[in-house]
Amino acid sequence: MTPGARIQAAIEISEQLEATRERAEAVIKTYFRRRRYAGAKDRRAIADRVYDGLRRRARLDWWVARVLSDPGVNPRTRVIADLALHDGLTPEDISGLFEGHGYAPSLLTAEEQRLASALQGQSLNDPSMPDGVALEAPEWLIAPLRNAFGSNLGHELTALNEEAPVDVRVNIAKGDRVRARTILAKDNIPSEPTPLSPLGLRLEGYHRIANARAFREGLVEVQDEASQLVALLTDTRPGMTVVDFCAGAGGKTLALASAMTDRGRIEGQLWACDVSATRLTRMDSRLKRAGIPARQIRRLCLADSLDMTAIGAERADRVLIDAPCTGTGVWRRAPEAKWRLTPDDLYARLSDQQRILTQASRLVRPGGRLIYATCSVLRAENDAQIGRFLKAHAHFAVLPISGLWPEILDAPCPIAGPLLHLTPWCTGTDGFFVAVLRRDR
Repeated sequence: MTPGARIQAAIEISEQLEATRERAEAVIKTYFRRRRYAGAKDRRAIADRVYDGLRRRARLDWWVARVLSDPGVNPRTRVIADLALHDGLTPEDISGLFEGHGYAPSLLTAEEQRLASALQGQSLNDPSMPDGVALEAPEWLIAPLRNAFGSNLGHELTALNEEAPVDVRVNIAKGDRVRARTILAKDNIPSEPTPLSPLGLRLEGYHRIANARAFREGLVEVQDEASQLVALLTDTRPGMTVVDFCAGAGGKTLALASAMTDRGRIEGQLWACDVSATRLTRMDSRLKRAGIPARQIRRLCLADSLDMTAIGAERADRVLIDAPCTGTGVWRRAPEAKWRLTPDDLYARLSDQQRILTQASRLVRPGGRLIYATCSVLRAENDAQIGRFLKAHAHFAVLPISGLWPEILDAPCPIAGPLLHLTPWCTGTDGFFVAVLRRDR
């Protein structure tokens, strides 16, 4: 593809992103599925421009709005601004890409030419930018983010705006980290052990992991280190009754199953629950690859009714809630999500979390544990929800993470305090929160 054709593809993908709630990854895959002629290098270059544009979106919009009132901010003017401010192209260079022939973008309008000229020699960053613009976050979220991060706000938001590494979890039912690293290396995929999860490997560079032998044979599963830690801190063991209450497509269910497997079988009962039957069905291929018979995991769809008598009240040794949340901790992987998030979305998630905590707590037996986790960094979804729940449920108490970590992971706990806050800047992981509660009676 020509440089102009790559630019046009990035504009088209960005336009589609603005018209849908789908993740950028899904939109990009669909786009290229219909354009088989695009080579691997073309796809990578186009995807990089789309993602980088999302990570610079607030600053690009700020500059475009300073210059133009009409046509104003849109995917096309953002790309023009990015070419000028980030790539350092001259107006003539940009006009050469927007040549209007073949697959290249149409010719620049007079206003677009004015934009390219006005931005020549300017820096992407400007000291007069508001915090939300300079830190690439919605302005309405700056106050709650400052509440979460304090003086580390700038460091944390900068880290949340960087590209995330690819981590994989080793399926201990099929091998250990040494074997997984060896097999990955044979496919020219170098990796290093993750610093916190004893089951994790961090891949070096960009690789199509789905084509790797270790992945195809179920030895590894793509999962961020923070997500691995959530499953590990659930502390499941063979013989237990365990409920993954918000299982989704089964990422953590697989990790829980691996910890409960003895001689090729899940020992005990493992339930995967979700409000979407479709999501629950999607775990079938992952279970097969991991060598876990699907029939060994009991699935319960809560879409039509929240009747959980099939599991039984006060029966579970462990109930994991990977709660629906704003996803502010995974902006590295889904930078488009931050620009779609609204205050109404936050309020809806808070209500969902309170309801789910109450429902799931009924399944925990006396002496059992309720594990609440989110991929959010907002205190309203994390510490505040636990505080509210404990006030209404005095028979539950917090088990401090600082005590559980060395007991479960056989390593010093890197975080002080009873609740676990993981962040890209502090721990090099996605932003996750974990609280472990014990039912005392």
